[in-house]
Amino acid sequence: MEPFKHFAANYAQARANFQEAARQAKLGVTGHTIPGVLGAQGEALSMDTCLFGNPGADKLLIVTSGIHGVEGFCGSGCQSALLSDTGLLERAAQGETSILFVHAVNPFGFSHLRRVNEDNVDLNRNFVSFGEPQQANPVYAELEPLLLPDSWPPSGEVLSRLDAWLAANGVDNYGQAVFQGQYDSPGGMFFGGNKPTWSNSTIRHVVRSAGQAAKQIGWIDLHTGLGPRGHCEKVFMGGPGELDRARAWWGSDVIATNRDDSVMYEINGPMVSILAEECPGAEPTTIALEFGTVTFLKMIDGLRADHFFWRSGDAADPGMKLRASHELKACFYVDAPDWQGMVYGQARTAVLQALCGLA
Repeated sequence: MEPFKHFAANYAQARANFQEAARQAKLGVTGHTIPGVLGAQGEALSMDTCLFGNPGADKLLIVTSGIHGVEGFCGSGCQSALLSDTGLLERAAQGETSILFVHAVNPFGFSHLRRVNEDNVDLNRNFVSFGEPQQANPVYAELEPLLLPDSWPPSGEVLSRLDAWLAANGVDNYGQAVFQGQYDSPGGMFFGGNKPTWSNSTIRHVVRSAGQAAKQIGWIDLHTGLGPRGHCEKVFMGGPGELDRARAWWGSDVIATNRDDSVMYEINGPMVSILAEECPGAEPTTIALEFGTVTFLKMIDGLRADHFFWRSGDAADPGMKLRASHELKACFYVDAPDWQGMVYGQARTAVLQALCGLA
């Protein structure tokens, strides 16, 4: 295969690639369009789904992309390549396993080159119970004035204060503080929201509908941005009792986020946590694949710049804002055939392992 041909330059092209790959596989695509919200090119924005196999199968594998918008370039390319992989689809059919592809959980962020959604919500922090008080994040509150200063690039004073904080507390604590998520600053970074988002409600409906007859469900959620370039870390964020099963499927290198050697951080409200709620009759086995791109501090600075220009609105310099958007894309997607080949090879392996586990 030539996986690089499945990776797109923008959301509209990625969506067209996904639809064409499904058509070539003789499968239908169901679109779930965000009402009243348009993409960067004025296009409709949709979370698209495609099911391979029997809708009433006992065994279901879910593959999702783009919950973090701009990370969708990687996940979309992998999904289109998987749909074009006849050998893999034949393997699923032999094991009587259906595969649900969910393309662009966050189509707004995908199209507008943002990690967050149309409401500035980090969707992978949004799957919490909003009827209960949310966990406070006082360290983020302390850091926000330094993360999002009044000017960009940050002043020398801001840089010095942030460097002093990092020297005193370390990069790991910095990462945990920002990545954990927060629920008190709607205009801040990694905001988990104050109610369920459109994407939250829509993916719940999709999963509930597709998994209502299943007795076993695997879920692979595709991410980018953390770790060495092209390397895939297998990150476990599932529920009690799942970890041993996840390691039996995907290997002993599956790492829980509460371990010190994970590139991922402990977070509140991940999407895969809804499986037990929406499909209580099925045995869940979930994983997130995190593909490395650039250094951690470069990625965080890319997010800070994007956030600064979003908060500036019409007052932002158009040229600087555009440059920040493209730099953010480069932090989460490496437009190079070797990287594309690495991520697809590892994603395909993970899908095959899941099919073996389900079978």
